[in-house]
Amino acid sequence: MKPKINFETNPNVYKHWELLIEGSCAFLIMKVNEDAGFFEGYKLKLNSYDIGVDIELADAVQRIRFEHPNVNSVIIKSGNDKAFCAGANIKMLASSDHAHKVNFCKFTNETRNFLENSFKESSQFFICLVEGVCAGGGYELALACDHIILVDDGSSSISLPEVPLLAVLPGTGGLTRLTDKRKIRRDLADVFCTMEEGVKAKKAKDWRLVDTITKKTSLNDELNLLIKEKSSNKKQADNLVGIKLKNIQKNNVNNENIIYSTLSVVIDREKKSATISINAPLERAPKDINDIVSEGDQFWLLRCARELDDAILNLRFNELEIGIIIFKTYGEISNILSYDKIFELYKNHWFIREISFFWTRIFKRIDLTSRTLISLIEPNSCYAGFLSELIFAADRSYMAEGEFEEYDDKQASIILSNSNFGNFLMSNDMPRLDTRFIGSPEQILLAKQNLEKHILAQEAHDLGLITFKFDDIDWDDEIRVFLEERSSFSPDSMVGMESNLRFPGKETMETKIFGRLSAWQNWIFQRPSAVGENGALKKYGTGNKGQYTKERT
Repeated sequence: MKPKINFETNPNVYKHWELLIEGSCAFLIMKVNEDAGFFEGYKLKLNSYDIGVDIELADAVQRIRFEHPNVNSVIIKSGNDKAFCAGANIKMLASSDHAHKVNFCKFTNETRNFLENSFKESSQFFICLVEGVCAGGGYELALACDHIILVDDGSSSISLPEVPLLAVLPGTGGLTRLTDKRKIRRDLADVFCTMEEGVKAKKAKDWRLVDTITKKTSLNDELNLLIKEKSSNKKQADNLVGIKLKNIQKNNVNNENIIYSTLSVVIDREKKSATISINAPLERAPKDINDIVSEGDQFWLLRCARELDDAILNLRFNELEIGIIIFKTYGEISNILSYDKIFELYKNHWFIREISFFWTRIFKRIDLTSRTLISLIEPNSCYAGFLSELIFAADRSYMAEGEFEEYDDKQASIILSNSNFGNFLMSNDMPRLDTRFIGSPEQILLAKQNLEKHILAQEAHDLGLITFKFDDIDWDDEIRVFLEERSSFSPDSMVGMESNLRFPGKETMETKIFGRLSAWQNWIFQRPSAVGENGALKKYGTGNKGQYTKERT
């Protein structure tokens, strides 16, 4: 039985990365411990990576943002004398089940997107210093950075060798970043992606695969000049003090439940569902920014974000047969609204901006989670402002109509705020309400006319904010019937249907990457050319070439 994946870590226990802070520069040094693979049966040679390596990278990028807000340059380099990074470990991929392959690629790409957005969001400029072999996922990591330096030493090279070697494709958006981000000609990209050996300095620079090439003797001068030229000064004062991210609080962790400090996860294995219940804070938000910052990682908005992110990742990787995620909220809705106002009141403060960006990433992660997403709005719910995004992220939403005796005759309501009209964008660069009402701009205007108003079930239904409304007589039966019906459908069909329906509107590089990855991973990763007994992934490293099926599909 494979071990459960825990997404919590910190620099004191990193096995594969070293995080060094030198003034306004951070160095992320990749020094993978080849004997510390997350699963058994492979060695992480040549800085190849698995899920454990990328969990540490995601944690490090998060810590740079929150713990070191003065940093304006991040240099990613190798601590391995022989290689920058050989990419995802092939034996790990060959031995992993299909679900882990796909979830692994999705998580690593979410981490790349996080890194990639750091300059736009937090003025942290990422420089990738490539020395030695840089292949596959190693080059994809470089592609996510703002600037790539390749050492011109006659041996350092970059490559995307998945097609000729493994009969698969780069797993974290490499092909799309070549054409959409680096604007490389399609024919040259075709040549590059079918070259097993890759390219070295001059050709890499000529084809725009890297930004700078340099001799090793000039490397430090080039790096210092680049930092001086490209790194943006922070918009705030230079004496920003970061906040430490301590361990997440979890209690009563067992096979069915996880109790966090702000939310809980309850799994119903019979119904193949998990209920995430978010509890509103007991008091209203502090009004003074100094009081907010002094709370550090215990500030409710940040604490809840970290816990929700952990809960979603746990369900994704460790609960593969749980096909439905039900969102519920509990507590005083005015308290949630008071915290929501913090986003607007202190939108220019670095700490609140980082929390806002964090919630954006979490909502995107929810959008991209291949489970049926349901929001239940009950009389004791607290869907206000940013928490209402969970309603609009859901595939369906059900709202209680009228008074419910067990809730002391209280009625369910929703409160919209400015947060719902542009603060938390989807991967398509659109607010969820704009995506919901694509082609019906009048509906968005109607919704805006109801800002900060308690919207009851009938009006919420008329405004198109919810899918269904039911009174206390029908509520339990309707929810039960839906869950039974959904569980009866093919999980494969549900993944495909939901993914197709969630992202109408314009395409962005993010939507292209995730859409294309969802398509090819769920196809190529199951094709005999790649994963059959004689497929390329199985034969890699044996001295024998993979055998391909020749039909085009």
